[in-house]
Amino acid sequence: MIGFLGQTVAESAERELRGRIKTTTHDIQALTDQTAFLSQKVTFLLDATLGLVNIEQSNIIKIFTIAAGVFLPPTLIASIYGMNFAHMPELRWQFGYPLALIAMVLSAVLPTWYFKRRGWL
Repeated sequence: MIGFLGQTVAESAERELRGRIKTTTHDIQALTDQTAFLSQKVTFLLDATLGLVNIEQSNIIKIFTIAAGVFLPPTLIASIYGMNFAHMPELRWQFGYPLALIAMVLSAVLPTWYFKRRGWL
């Protein structure tokens, strides 16, 4: 609107009014540039914040994945021995129960050791 006002009063107005309109036009342009700069800065900060949140979420999901990988093998072994089958040779062995417990512990310890060795924990 100031631009339109400046064009309509360009010739008929006195010099002081034209100077004020020109100054106002420059001020509005400066404010527009400042607004664009601040908008870009806010967008950059928002992107940086979202990036940090994504990194934190990735770390949390990685921990859950590692926990699932550690507890899956012992759960599989326990579920197999929890079935009520009549013909499981390990049930009659003297060391069948301790061997199953050792297998469960080893199947949890080995992935944990591997993940720590890889630097994932």
